[in-house]
Amino acid sequence: MSGRVEIEYCTRCRWLPRAAWLAQELLTTFEAELTELALRPGTGGVFTVRVDDEVVWDRKEQGFPEPTAVKRAVRDRVAPGKPLGHSDASDPPS
Repeated sequence: MSGRVEIEYCTRCRWLPRAAWLAQELLTTFEAELTELALRPGTGGVFTVRVDDEVVWDRKEQGFPEPTAVKRAVRDRVAPGKPLGHSDASDPPS
């Protein structure tokens, strides 16, 4: 796999800031693993995250993602086994 991530977002819904923020989170977490991260303008309420052309998150099916859920989905494809620190915790800290 190449480690290419694409975030397609709806321009009419004004979701660019959300897409850009998620892109920043992914680039920070996977700075050595990702070869490219693209923001792709779309319409029709789209907010989809793809890794190497495979959809890993679709807002229409799963709702808006929490960053941790997207990080896990991306990690499982570009860096299996990479620890995500507190994002991997199944239970909230007490």
